[in-house]
Amino acid sequence: MLSVQQLQINGRRDDLLPATSLQVRRGELLLVAGEGQDQRTALALALSGRMKPSNGVLSWDTTTKTKKIRLASALVDSPGVNEPEQHLSVRDLVTEDLSLIPRRYRGALLSKPWLKVNSFEDIAGLWIEQIPAVRRLELLTALALADPATDLLVVDSPDRHSADPAAWLPRLQALASDAGRPLAVVAVVGALPDNWTGPAAVIGNSVMHPPEPEADAAHSEPKPAAAVEPARPKPAAAVEPKAKHAAEPVAEEPETLQTPAAPQAAADPESENLQRTAK
Repeated sequence: MLSVQQLQINGRRDDLLPATSLQVRRGELLLVAGEGQDQRTALALALSGRMKPSNGVLSWDTTTKTKKIRLASALVDSPGVNEPEQHLSVRDLVTEDLSLIPRRYRGALLSKPWLKVNSFEDIAGLWIEQIPAVRRLELLTALALADPATDLLVVDSPDRHSADPAAWLPRLQALASDAGRPLAVVAVVGALPDNWTGPAAVIGNSVMHPPEPEADAAHSEPKPAAAVEPARPKPAAAVEPKAKHAAEPVAEEPETLQTPAAPQAAADPESENLQRTAK
């Protein structure tokens, strides 16, 4: 069984692979969905023992040693890693891949017998880019299983070659359920098929989000209420001096009342003139 707990790979800025947990047994097909191609490839490399994780635990059966996991697994069609080059013919690809198998298993380095035994003679003369998606996956998985030590199959983004799950899903299901050679099969895909009801996981399903920001927000909620300070009658207290100053002109009213006395004072000279004229 392949067991993964909190598997995470650091990147230059963000995590190349966010924390992910999953498990798959022999005889099972597990689909793992991830949006970014970099994340999908990083997970496929880590699951097959081709990349060492930064954190987390990866185990196959009873071992956690990366070398043993790599020997027991096969990475299939990983973009930019081991996907076949488009200028290769099927015949050349088979010869090249058979050369990577341990000598005690591969036999003679001849592609023609292998193509015949595995029923790929019909596409032997085609270029890789000419092969339909269904036949491409059949060919690449057959080459991966040419090594009898392979018990874990990790397929990177098989859905990138066709939007129809029928181009890759039945083949992987058949490999996982083969009673003669039960395999643990993991397919890292962009999205789960609509009709898929089997085992599934999502990249980043073990990312822990600390609740601290929520707690801070809860503590910060009373602060705006305290900042409102509804009991700010201080401006009203500041009005009181204005009221006092407003009362001062009232105290000066007697001075303004004296202005009528001015006409009285002015009336005196007139009365004096009248008296003089009377005289």
